[in-house]
Order: sequence, then C-alpha cells, then structure tokens
Amino acid sequence: MKKILLALIAPLATASAMAQSDPLWMRFPAISPDGKTVAFSYKGDIWTVPANGGQARQITTNPAYDAYPVWSPDSRQIAFASSREGSMDIYVVGRDGGTPRRVTTDSGDEYPMAWRNDSTIMLKASIMPKATSIMFADFSQVYEVSDKGGRMRLFSDIPMEDISVGNDGALLYHDNKGYEDPFRKHHQSPICRDIWLYKGGNYTKLTNFAGEDRTPVWGGDNTYYYLSEEDGTFNVYKRRIGETAKTQLTHYKGNPVRFLTRSTDGTLCYAYDGAIYTLKEGSQPVRLNLSMVADDGSDKLRRQVLRSGATEFAVSPSGKEIAFVVHGDVYVTSTDYTTTKRISDTPEQERNVNFSPDGRSLVYASERGGLWQIYQTSIVNKDEKQFTYATQLKEEQLVKSSLVDMQPAYSPDGKSVAYIEDRGALKAVDVKTKAVRQLMDGKFQYSYSDGDLWFQWSPDSKWFCLEFIGNGRDPYSDIGIVSVNGGKITNITNSAYINVLPRWVLDGGAIMFISNRYGLRSQASWGSQDDVLLAFVNEEAFDRYRLNKEEMELLKETEKAEKAEKDKANKDKKDEKKSKSDKDEKDKVKDIVVELDKIKDRVIRVTLNSSDLAGCAINKDGDVLYYLSRVEKDYDLWKMDLRKNSTQLINKMNTKWADIQTDKDGKNFFILGGSSMHKMSGDKLTPITYSAVVKMNRAKEREYMFENVNREVARRFYNTNMHGCDWDATIKNYRKFLPHINNNYDFSYMLSEVLGELNASHTGSRYYPNGSAETTAQLGLFFDWNYTGKGLKVSEVVEYGPFDRAKSKVRPGTIITKINGTDITVENDYTTLLNGQVGKKVLVTCKNASGEWEEVVKPISAGMNNALLYKRWVKRQEALCDSLSGGRLGYVHLQQMNDNSYREIYEKVLGEYNKKDGIVIDTRFNGGGRLHEDIQILFSGEKYLTQVVRGREACDMPSRRWNRPTIMLQCEANYSNAHGTPWVYKHTGMGKLVGMPVPGTMTSVNWITMQDESLIFGIPIIGYRLADGSYLENQQLDPDIRVANDPAVIVTGRDQQLEAAVKELLQEIDAKK
Repeated sequence: MKKILLALIAPLATASAMAQSDPLWMRFPAISPDGKTVAFSYKGDIWTVPANGGQARQITTNPAYDAYPVWSPDSRQIAFASSREGSMDIYVVGRDGGTPRRVTTDSGDEYPMAWRNDSTIMLKASIMPKATSIMFADFSQVYEVSDKGGRMRLFSDIPMEDISVGNDGALLYHDNKGYEDPFRKHHQSPICRDIWLYKGGNYTKLTNFAGEDRTPVWGGDNTYYYLSEEDGTFNVYKRRIGETAKTQLTHYKGNPVRFLTRSTDGTLCYAYDGAIYTLKEGSQPVRLNLSMVADDGSDKLRRQVLRSGATEFAVSPSGKEIAFVVHGDVYVTSTDYTTTKRISDTPEQERNVNFSPDGRSLVYASERGGLWQIYQTSIVNKDEKQFTYATQLKEEQLVKSSLVDMQPAYSPDGKSVAYIEDRGALKAVDVKTKAVRQLMDGKFQYSYSDGDLWFQWSPDSKWFCLEFIGNGRDPYSDIGIVSVNGGKITNITNSAYINVLPRWVLDGGAIMFISNRYGLRSQASWGSQDDVLLAFVNEEAFDRYRLNKEEMELLKETEKAEKAEKDKANKDKKDEKKSKSDKDEKDKVKDIVVELDKIKDRVIRVTLNSSDLAGCAINKDGDVLYYLSRVEKDYDLWKMDLRKNSTQLINKMNTKWADIQTDKDGKNFFILGGSSMHKMSGDKLTPITYSAVVKMNRAKEREYMFENVNREVARRFYNTNMHGCDWDATIKNYRKFLPHINNNYDFSYMLSEVLGELNASHTGSRYYPNGSAETTAQLGLFFDWNYTGKGLKVSEVVEYGPFDRAKSKVRPGTIITKINGTDITVENDYTTLLNGQVGKKVLVTCKNASGEWEEVVKPISAGMNNALLYKRWVKRQEALCDSLSGGRLGYVHLQQMNDNSYREIYEKVLGEYNKKDGIVIDTRFNGGGRLHEDIQILFSGEKYLTQVVRGREACDMPSRRWNRPTIMLQCEANYSNAHGTPWVYKHTGMGKLVGMPVPGTMTSVNWITMQDESLIFGIPIIGYRLADGSYLENQQLDPDIRVANDPAVIVTGRDQQLEAAVKELLQEIDAKK
C-alpha cells in the first residue's frame, strides 16, 4: 500500500505539497482525562496523537467506519462505534491499539457517549423504553454496558445526548426534543437543544438561549463548558451551575466548533474547520500540529460488476436491445444474452436515455461541466446493427446552452430531438443542423424533481401530448395536446383531478394516460387510486375501439381482403423507380388526424378496477392492456382483455416501483421493476440479465455529487434569497474537505454541515448503509431493569406481541431464563440469541414461583415492535384523557398527516366519541405530511339542522363534521405539516393550542437520491406564503397555554400537557352552559 506523510505544519514542504497533504476533516476529537493524548477519527479509522502534537498513531485499520471515540476515566481504554457488522456497534480498544473488543451486538445503532466509571460505558440506542414512562417511543434511550460486554441495562428513557459524567455522578447532557436535522445551524426555535443537569433523580434545565446549546463538559468548582450559537456560530462558553452569567472563550466566525471535551487538568479540546484545537482557559486556542502515516486516500479506480440496480430503461425499436442507466452511466444489453456494452464512462451522472428510430443512436442527458446537456452516441460502422456488439461508437454534444437541458426524446422520423430546457420550456434540436427551436414556453409547467415534466411525440412527429397545469391548481395536472409548430395547448382532460403519463397508442389514434378521476380517494384530501384512460384524437379511432369482438374480426377480414387486392395490383410493377416508390410508400408514416372538437367527449375509462398504478402499455391492436398495479403489498403485473372486459394477474412481481414499455411493433413488452428486467412475449416473462462493468473512482464521484448538491440547491431552494446564506462562499468553504473524505459516512456528515448553513427545515443528507446482516428480533416484552439475577424479568407483556396469546403463561414477574436452549446470563448479551430470528420459531424457557416451562413464539422486527408501542401509547393517552375528564372528552392522536391517520381519528371522532362533550386533538411528535385542510374541515362544523324521525332526534347536521368544542396539543417535536395544521387551527379560530411552541418548519421537500443510491439529500422546494409576504418557515407557533412536560414527571406516566388541555377544555365547555 502506498503511504504518504501527512503534515499539518511542515515548514520545509512546498505549497503544493501542503495543499495535498494537510489532514482535515478530523472528526470527534476527544482528549484523554489525563490530558496526555487526543483520540480522533480520520477517514473512518481511530487515531491518537499526543496532546501537544506530534506523530499520530493509527489505532484501528478496519475497512468499516470507526468513529465516536470516548476515553475511559483512567485514560487506558477507548470506546468507539464501528460499522463492522453492518450497524453501529460499540467496541473497546486499548489506548495503544490492539484487537478491539465488541461490546454491543444489537442490530440497531449504538453510540458511546461517556464512561460512568472505568468499566461501565453509557451509550445511546433505540431499543425499549420503561413500561411506566409516557415518553414517546420514537426517541432514543440511554443504556449502560460493561466494557467487557454483556447485558445492556436501561439507564434512562429520557433522551440524553453528549453526556458528561461528574465526579459525584451527576450528569450534564443536551436534550433532543424532536426530528430536526442535528446539523442545522443559525436557527433560534423551540427545537434547539438545551443543556440539562441530572442529579439525584432530578432534571434541571441550565440554559435558556433560544438557539443551540449543546455538548456540555464538566469543569472544576461546579462549572461547565459547552458549545453555543449565541453569537451566530458555535463557540465555546463557560458557566457555573445555577448562574446565568457566562463567558465566551472562543470567537470563531463561519464554521462551527464541534466535539468539545476536557481533561482533568483543564485542557479543552475541540474541532474547528476540520482541524483539532486545544485551549487552556486564559490562553489562546492552539491548533494541534500533527503528522500521520496513512493511506494516501486517492480512491483509485475500483472495478465492480453490477447485475441489478438499473434506475431507468429504453427499448430499442427492434426489441433486441435494452438501454439502461445504472450507477449514473448508460449501458446497452441484449434482451436475449448477458452481453452488455458500456456507453458512457464519466464520474458525472447520465439519465433520460432514448433510442433513435433506426436503433443506431442513443440520446441522453449528462451533467458534465456542471450543466445538464444533451448528448448523442451513435454506431459508427454501417455494417454493425446493435450497440451491444458495436466496435466503434461516437459521442457528440447535441445541444450547447447555458441552461439546464434534460429529458431528450427522438422524433419518430429521427430528424429532431425534443427536450426540456430550464425545467420548463419544451424545445427541439435538429439532429443534422443542430438548429434549435422552441415548441412551448413552459409557463404552465412546474418541475419539482428532474424528469417530472412528461411529454411524447406523436407517431407522425407532428404533435406532442404532455402533462401541464391547465387550471392553475398545481399539482392537479391535465393532459394536453399541442402542434410541433407551437400554438395553444388543447386541454383534453380539463379536470380537477390528477392526470399523468400520457402516451400515444393505437397508431396515434389515442392518447393513453393515468388518472385518479374515478378511483377511490383517500378520505383525507391527499392520495387516491388510479385508472387507465384513453383519449381518442379522432372519431374513426374512437369508433374502431368501440367495436365488439365479432365486429372487429369482420373489420379485420375486410381490411385483409382490401390489402390483398392492392398487393395484387402492384405485383407486376417491376421497374426500379416504382419499387423505390413502393418502399417509400411502405416506410411513410400516415399522418394522424387530430380532431380537437369534442375531444374531451372521447375520453373513456379503460380499467375496471381502480388501484395504485405504476405504468401501463397496450398492444398495437388495442385489445390487450398490461398494467402494473399495487392491489396488495407491492406492484404486480396484470392483464386486461379489452374486448371481453376481463382481468387477470400475470405475475406477482412484488416490486416497490416499476415501468413497462413495448417495442416498435407493440408485440413484445418489457418490464423494469426494482432489481430486475423482463421481456414478455404473450404472457410469458423471461428475465433479461446484464453484466455492467463499472470502474468507480469514488473520489471523483464524491466531487461530482458535491457539486450536484451545490447546483440543485442553488436552482431549487424555495427562497431565492437562500435565507440570507452566501451559498457560493459556503460551497467554497466546505469544498476543501473533499480530498480528506473517503467514505459515505463522513461525506454525508459534510453535506449536512453544508446544507445546515441554509437554516432551513427538510435539509441535510442521509446515508443508508446495507445494515446488519442479522436483524435483532423483539419479544414484545418490557423488562424490569432493576432485576439483577439470571435471566430477564418481565414487567409487562406488550399487547398483540408474540407473548400476547391465549395459551401463553408469561405474565409480569415471569423470568425468561433461556432462548433456544441457551442460558441468559448477566455476562452475555441476550440480543445475540435473537439475532436473525425475526419471524422464526424460537423456544423460550420461562419460570415463575410455580415452576419452569417452555413456549414457542415468533419474535417480531423492531419496526413491528415500535408499531405496537405506538398503539400502546395512544391507548394510555385515551385512558388518561377519559379518566381526567370523567368520561366527558375524547382523545385522538395524529401520528402522521396522511390518510391512515385521518381515518383513525375520523372513526373515533364521529363514532365512539360522537356523544362526547369535546375532543382533545394531539398533534405532538408528528413528522408531517399533508392534512391541514382536512383537519380544518373536520373540526370546524357548526350545527345547522337536526335530523328528526317522528319526534326523535336521529342526527345533527353537518353529520360528517365535528360540531362541538376541541382543543389541540402541540410540542417542539411537531414538524412540517404538523406545524401547518396547528397554525391553521389557530389562524381560523377553531380552538386553543396547549403545550410548547412549534418550530417553523412548514415547507415541502424534495428528497433527491444521488448517483450513489445509498445517499440522499433534501431541498425544501415549496414555501407557504402569508398575506403579508412572509413564509411560515422559521415562524415559531406559540401555544395559547404554555406547558412543558417535566422529564421527572414523564417517567412516572403523567402527561402534564394533556392534563392542562383537559382542564382548559372542560372549563370552556362548562362556561358555555
């Protein structure tokens, strides 16, 4: 392995060498308690260096990601988190290195935060809260574990982060109130973190700055240090317990100070601008001078063969080849063999691949040079017919402009390529002359994600069908038709519904599209089922389609006879000129007759049953429709006989997404779904396999992805002023870290830091590694964490969990002694016995005072367990509300702003609670969606009639709205539409808000999957503007009655916010009597 010497300060080095070798993006620095050594993470490994600088030592060398080092109090050991087994587990290693010892084995993520003593590690994980606590289950808990491993013990189900343990055992920590990205900066809102003291079972809030205060560390003489954004960026501050006066110790501008630690001799250590600093109070910060011998991190080319993961495809006119995009490059494969040809080979991304009518050229978009442009690759050798076997290809740039050009599509005559420019205008380029003409200005189109502006050429190359916003109600789109010569778009749907994906079918006689006009709609306003519709562009095509099977057969016989007579008449015409004329006549595409008058009257529904549709295709004769429908769990392939009006399931594809296309003749169908491609002839599916050789230069790819984020945010961020952020300067500031990042964990963190500068909700990057190979199963049991004996003592059986069965004898107090015959001891982590056991039969040995027995159960996943915990939490809230109100009030919780949540509360409100005096609407811990309009309608009813049957009152009117008082709960964890919904509730005077202020996070986001599909990032692309011109984003929503839930009270099972809401609503109701 090539090694180089990295030196932070090397006076004799040249400037260029310094620029190449200065180590930056050193993460999680932690100074040892004895003040002698600093541990840190660099390029995914743990390093140490003397606290006064010098030669750094590499402690871990595993290919996995190692980070979050935490020193033991005696400075002899380092606990750290590592992804060696897929998820983040905790390991311990000696200060001088050696073989790390695995401490935790749960398949979730565990992160070390502190050592409680020399043998006990405090860690953050999300496993199981206490049975008595009313804490919402989505939050993490604090656990303790021995440095030798063994059973983890729950310390607190109150979220505590960046814990610092004092000499007397008191804990300093910062809280976590909700779902905001932790790298968001420059905001002052209720979601911001505060410093707390936990001592003797009591919780004391120490800081009250409206912005971010985090990462506290103990000092001497009852003092503590912490990081705060009080002066605009994160700096180091000092305070004394119980006092409000503070001292600012650092005064950096720009990048934040991160990862504060302190040694017992008073030396502070932190990271700033990618480097490590130390600070002794009264002195100036000192940048740590260090050198390290490390891999040069050049990320050389890595060869990889991909056989799945295609994100889009295009079928060649002959049906013999498939062009597809995988990992951002274009390939072509044979539909019959695995042979695969690479077409593009760039670190940048290509997409929107499309075949020319003769199959000899491909067109696609590529973001080279920082701008999406249109490129064409063609087969050079005239004797070679297929890309798969071509020996020479030529690429050229078809369009050269200063604007974004995407979604290229050849005209059927092959003369032009249409494309979308600047995410709106429809243009076309002449393939030969490269002349460009504008076809549509795009004022009726709104792009939210690349590739979402759908259009298609007509078979005669004279018309376009397209999606557009026809009536100014985005995102309710219509289907239009427009001449290639421009002019007015004819709206052929002109509806209030969503109509998408128009395609010319039946030789141009009709346009097929998907619409939610007829489907069952979600009871809430958002979401519905779809159907396939056909719009016939002329009466003749419409008449032909409506023929029954018998009439169609007669018509075909007539057409066949007429063709035979014509062929016979031309049989004796032998001269060359006439033969050429015949060929021209044969190749000539018949002009489509477009009759715009009454075209809307020729729109018909095709599918019999509405469903969630992913795509559809019809054969050339127009008698068979294939469509991809999600009736059950995922998308499957269905067939409909249009003459018999019958449907049947063809293939259980079980894919999360899918697309279907045909070849030019409409005889063969091709399906791309999830991880596979198929060719279908008749109703038989044959897999299409490929072998795409990818030569990955990870460093170049990360550079491209970084610049892609830069451009996407600059072009799409909802606020053109970028919230006052100097975006160009921000990008320049963080770009310097790229050479020092060699993994997706650090890359995602860096992107989140960049996006955090926007001070916006719905931003940040996420990295989704493959995860643990063996998922830890859950038994659906709460355990008594005070029990110290062998086995696990049950404190509660979760309702509807694995042990909630009629024949189970497991009750509170039962001891679980063995799993699959293996003893559960204090020394061993019992989660290892449940790894890989989700849904499998597991033998559990139990005992109580009466004896020992065995039960066989099927453990569940952590996700299923959390769903049960949520139901349990809601039932407890319902019972609390009922008890507090004496049965007079109902309680509903909105888990998400979606249809499922709406149906849950609708059933409760107008069913079980219909005779209640009032309703408590709980929006706390809701991550958003879109439901504000529906909640406003449901709970704003005013009685105007009473339905009476022979003197007996049967129903109040309106009958589908709540006509009595309500009150709404909110808290800091409300996010996105869970900000918008209580805002509407208050703005329209529906009732009072109770709880804590809600951060201003009402935007809509576009989460963009990057070229490396394990990475995504978010851009808020839609803002919600008020009458005064301001936006809801970053506007805090204050409650009418402010009530904070005390952590010490939460763990006892009380909900002070709910108590206050019940009291207030009852007072309002009684006051009106």
